[in-house]
Amino acid sequence: MITRNTIGSPVAELRDGPYGSFGVKGRFARPPYGQGSLGIEVADKSTSLTPPSEVVDFGNEVDFYGDPVLGLKQLGFHVFQTSENVSYGAPNTNMPNIRFEINPNLTAAPTTTFASMVWVPPSPLVVDQWSPYLDATTTGTWFLTGNAGTVTGCGQPSHCSFQQLMTALNDGGAKPIIYTVGVSKGRDFMWIGAVDGLRINRCTYDFERTGVKALCGHDQHPWA
Repeated sequence: MITRNTIGSPVAELRDGPYGSFGVKGRFARPPYGQGSLGIEVADKSTSLTPPSEVVDFGNEVDFYGDPVLGLKQLGFHVFQTSENVSYGAPNTNMPNIRFEINPNLTAAPTTTFASMVWVPPSPLVVDQWSPYLDATTTGTWFLTGNAGTVTGCGQPSHCSFQQLMTALNDGGAKPIIYTVGVSKGRDFMWIGAVDGLRINRCTYDFERTGVKALCGHDQHPWA
């Protein structure tokens, strides 16, 4: 867990499963990689803050530091979404996110050295089982937090496509760089589910109870 980005007492835990739900059979009844996943649990009204909801980030603050944002070509994950999660909030927004903390290096905002770059995935077509791969470069929307979102026009609520966001960040000046990368949820609706197979360019990250395994290049075999 990225502790500085965590609010409340949420759970982001490497675990076995989930399997099912009941009556679900075949490959979508189990995690797409190995036997485990990243289990996530956040509550919507559990803190004394405004808003009262929790947030959690599970990610890496070391290995991607300094990498070029514009070098991101393949992004996405698989998710275990439940019908209960859909009922807790709007179906297209009550989903976990991919979140990059970046230096946007915008020519129009040279003093803005930090922003979160967040993918809002589409709601999967299936619930109570594992989803197919959700491609963050072609589906869902992206936004930047703070002044970077205002300057680029890709803030909240004016989300952009991935390609629009990359074009906005490639403004002719210094190239944007990555600080951290993670899977996150909050602060909005209660959500209990899991994520597996986080894809970042040529590597897919298999979340297992014993650790995170990087499957790169030809090692990537979902539902093997």
